[in-house]
Amino acid sequence: QVRLVESGVDLVQPGESLRLSCAASGRTLDHYAIAWYRQAPGKEREGVSCSIASDGGTYYSDSVKGRFTISRDNAKNTVYLQMDNLKPEGTAVYFCAAEITTGFVCFISPDYDYSWWGQGTQVTVSS
Repeated sequence: QVRLVESGVDLVQPGESLRLSCAASGRTLDHYAIAWYRQAPGKEREGVSCSIASDGGTYYSDSVKGRFTISRDNAKNTVYLQMDNLKPEGTAVYFCAAEITTGFVCFISPDYDYSWWGQGTQVTVSS
């Protein structure tokens, strides 16, 4: 059993940066794929980024590529999502998700069923 807890600042202005944290407890994340998703009001869940433990590989959606960076701190058992140059369309509830994997890929398709999910944290991008 893995418990994931997201945290971050709620309100930022367009163009600003924000780092979200996903703290894990129950298991170490050494063998887990971790993903970040977001869901805006009235919209489908969108996969943003994922990270593979085995080789450090990362994936990003086209909408955030070049602006968002996923990273891990194994000592803190925490995964981060650094979000730069935020846009108003980035307003959403952001979730982290995890699954055990020994592979070299991770997934950010909207309907991919990760084993564990956090409760989500609200991010509002507005002036």
